[in-house]
Amino acid sequence: MMVNSGQRPVVLVTNKETPEKGINKLKLKADVIFPKSHPATREEVLELAGQVDGIMWVGHMPLNGEVLDRGGSRLKAISTMSAGMDYVDVEEFRKRKFPLGYTPIVLNDAVADSAIGLMIAAGRRYHEGRLAIDQSQWTGGPQWLLGQDIKGSTVGIIGLGGIGQTIAKRLKGFDIGQLLYTGRRPKPEAEALGAKLVPQDELLQESDYVFITVPLTNETRHMINESTLAKMKPTAVLVNVARGDIVDQRALVAALKNGTIFAAGLDVVSPEPLPADDELLRLPNAVVIPHLGSATVQTRNNMAEIAALNVLAGIAGTPMFSPYPY
Repeated sequence: MMVNSGQRPVVLVTNKETPEKGINKLKLKADVIFPKSHPATREEVLELAGQVDGIMWVGHMPLNGEVLDRGGSRLKAISTMSAGMDYVDVEEFRKRKFPLGYTPIVLNDAVADSAIGLMIAAGRRYHEGRLAIDQSQWTGGPQWLLGQDIKGSTVGIIGLGGIGQTIAKRLKGFDIGQLLYTGRRPKPEAEALGAKLVPQDELLQESDYVFITVPLTNETRHMINESTLAKMKPTAVLVNVARGDIVDQRALVAALKNGTIFAAGLDVVSPEPLPADDELLRLPNAVVIPHLGSATVQTRNNMAEIAALNVLAGIAGTPMFSPYPY
């Protein structure tokens, strides 16, 4: 693809399906180009990186020093269109002091809504009920497909960041009994939310519902494993809206099969996409959706606009709207 050689900066958007609101924001001050292929190949993106002033990085293709090297002296700024940054070599950006933006906060509401939906669906056995209909096994009766109550329950949130806090606000309408959270240090917002900081073991042992909302790091990878799952109640429901690799998926499958925990609601898995024949998808007590947490029209529009503002600011040498805090 030919790159404009005029006076306006040129921005590469790595995915042709990026919402128009973000693209239009870029076009006010820059010329926009896309890779020819969809989905784009890495080689296409790397080839174009050296011909542009900024990149809106849409998707989870690894973003690292190789991209910056190929970008060379012309490339001035990059913004992802995501809150999670596990696919980004942040240390490389920090070393080079390269402007890096991302799009947190704006997706908190959508992800929190999805988390509450998974909580209800898993706790009340919606997937298992649908399977019963599909298999002509709708038997009914006073003891059939009984689920877990939310009212009066103890809820634990692993990581009370923006998404965790938004989930906590949603829970106020459910009359839960107690709200626990874990973290490196107390959160100032916790008091207003009625949340109590506890060690992770205590949270797992006491909670009827456990939400995972921490970023994926070396420390959190497989944080939920055979050992930690064994600490949970057999009536507990695990909800993961963060990243699949925070959970040891083999251990989770075993825990769901043998009754170590009651059910799981998962927006994220490992790998993604998950093969259709994966054992996890055959479990009646696993509600699995394909990483739809931020997938609303308004949220994705907002994410694209923020990413566009980040790139334009970085090119101009001014502070980004939402810089990554490295």
